[in-house]
Amino acid sequence: MLSNYLKITLAVMRRRKFFTFISLFGICMTLTILIVLTAFYEHMFGGKYPEVYRNRSLFSSMIEEIDTTTDATRRGPMSVYFIKQYISTLKTPEKVGFSSTPNTVNTYGNGKKLKLYFKYTDPVFWEILAFDFLEGQAITQQNFDRNEAVVVINDQTRDDYFGKDVSAVGKTIEINGQNLRVIGVVRGSPITRLMVSADVYMPYLLQKGDPTSTSFNGPFQAIVVAKSEQEVAAMQAEFDDVVRRIPLQQYGDFKPQVLKTSLLPYFESISMGGLLGAEEGKAQQRFFTIAILFALFFMSLPAINLVNINVSRILERSSEIGIRKSFGASAQTLVYQFVLENILITLIGGALALLISAGILWWFNNSHFIDYADLTINWTVVIITIVLSLVFGLMSGVLPAWRMSKLPIVEALRA
Repeated sequence: MLSNYLKITLAVMRRRKFFTFISLFGICMTLTILIVLTAFYEHMFGGKYPEVYRNRSLFSSMIEEIDTTTDATRRGPMSVYFIKQYISTLKTPEKVGFSSTPNTVNTYGNGKKLKLYFKYTDPVFWEILAFDFLEGQAITQQNFDRNEAVVVINDQTRDDYFGKDVSAVGKTIEINGQNLRVIGVVRGSPITRLMVSADVYMPYLLQKGDPTSTSFNGPFQAIVVAKSEQEVAAMQAEFDDVVRRIPLQQYGDFKPQVLKTSLLPYFESISMGGLLGAEEGKAQQRFFTIAILFALFFMSLPAINLVNINVSRILERSSEIGIRKSFGASAQTLVYQFVLENILITLIGGALALLISAGILWWFNNSHFIDYADLTINWTVVIITIVLSLVFGLMSGVLPAWRMSKLPIVEALRA
């Protein structure tokens, strides 16, 4: 039966090429946009290079102190002191590393001015992240113990500063007025990896400031890795318990009574940092709610047009409907046939949308809009495309099929 419906569908598509083109065009454009958006989501929030442990990692990027008597708030990233005192001492995590929020610096190399993003890191940062080293090695605890002025750079910075594919290890690069010795060159990561991406990485001891400061606020964010995914919740609970017992500090007239900070999954840590402005614990839920509503609304517009096209297409087959009903075909059987036909057409449109999307993503990855972009169509995207095709087929096919299945036999044969 299914093979017969498939043959009928292909015959109908060949007979009315214009209707077929309009239907496939609407389906392809709609699904292509949704596929590309899904690929961008995977690019932004999926656990990709170099964050291979993201599925068992939590992040702390913000600390908030509130003076309830004056309704004053102090909010921002945290200090090395706070991380070492209250996060690195946790018993549950396997590793705790940290890096500064990205900053920019201008320097000159190879006869041109360069604008670079830089980060300060601790040595554990390099153990948590699986950077691909093209030359040299990571910043180690030994470099910290010797207080060495060293730096790790990405391959694009190497090419821009020293020359294309010229070895950089052992040479010096000037950053913030300091001459730093390059000890490693890594394959860069896209700037959308907000917690880890930079052009230049330096030991945090090179940061200017008072190293003995016990202030909670600073430019740093922590990355905390659990021993397994099952221990992530326990790690989060342990830190929440520690936060409740942290003695609050006074800054002049600012006397906070409440301190808020958490270990959060990547998505929510970015959201709490201002991307979505969502409440703690609800960012991802809110995002997916908005995304689903947007997808349904976005699909409903072409679906309405396809309903009209499908009605016109099915009207041409009214004689077929009349004959089938006269031979005992039920309304349910006809609805099933027409809906299945429409789903098959949308699946074909979905396959074409995947091919078009692959071309768009390939072009984007090679266009340098985002350096090191790695947008891909993986199994998650393929499954989402199939689901969206089925939803789209049902949205645009049920109403026309039900309407035409109710045609009286005499009226259908006269049409």
